[in-house]
Amino acid sequence: MRSESTRNVSLAGAVASAVAASACCIGPLAFAMLGLGGAGFLVAMEPYRPLFTVLTLGLLGIGFFVTYRPQQAAADDCDCEMPKTNRFGRWMLWGATGVAMLALISPSLIPYLF
Repeated sequence: MRSESTRNVSLAGAVASAVAASACCIGPLAFAMLGLGGAGFLVAMEPYRPLFTVLTLGLLGIGFFVTYRPQQAAADDCDCEMPKTNRFGRWMLWGATGVAMLALISPSLIPYLF
């Protein structure tokens, strides 16, 4: 149970820090597309981008470690059924990884898109 909550916190943190890492570039563009001006203050987050990138990759690493580590055998051989893999959790991990990677590479792609 604890590893599942660790994985969920890791996923949420990874996506949040990836969005924060790209907020300096995506934020003003998104607000400009919505017709809202004055969102240039998000450019002030540019110096923190490497920190958020490292945080994102670290949290994704923790999520993958918790999800794919081998199951530990029970201390007593009680003929208990081993816990089944959580397929939904693995799909969510890969989905969060995709969203995080898209957010991290988006500042490099914006000049080619516009």
